[in-house]
Amino acid sequence: MSEVVKEVIAANASYVADFGNKSDLPMPPARQFAILTCMDARLDPAKYAGLAEGDAHVIRNAGGRASDDAIRSLVISYKLLGTKEWFVIHHTDCGMETFTTEIMGDLLSSSLKTSSVDASCWHDSNAGDGTTDGKYINWLTITDQEKSVLEDVQRIRNNSMVPSEIPIYGYIYDCKTGSLNEVLAATEAGKVG
Repeated sequence: MSEVVKEVIAANASYVADFGNKSDLPMPPARQFAILTCMDARLDPAKYAGLAEGDAHVIRNAGGRASDDAIRSLVISYKLLGTKEWFVIHHTDCGMETFTTEIMGDLLSSSLKTSSVDASCWHDSNAGDGTTDGKYINWLTITDQEKSVLEDVQRIRNNSMVPSEIPIYGYIYDCKTGSLNEVLAATEAGKVG
């Protein structure tokens, strides 16, 4: 058993010991909103948005992008669990800004091993056993944070399964200060209408 597994199991035992009445939390989020944000380990939506367990849905993926699966989750959050507002929150210094769809496809075609990066570019181990499947995926990389937030809010807003009465707000989390900075054009695109 790895050290990480041991640490997780020990942390869970401590959590269980103090679980209290959390089993009484209802399935719908108490504050009736959802956040779509990045999987980056530096982001803690519970802290930056003041959440407690049971407050909100938090959907995380690479870049916090409005992929088909993220939109599926948001629609379920609204249709079945009653959320009434959505936030799209990207962040500064995002790893999705460090490569392109073409770079990812090339790295995967070289090998399935973990790649490395330095000041010049990404490098693969070239260990073989690669796949060309990565060339056929839009990795939803980011070249401009404000533009990507706007694009994601627009993609959600324009989806036929998203009702017009749900406001969608766009923000960028600053990894250096912890502040949420509104992307006004995105919030405007996500307004009720």
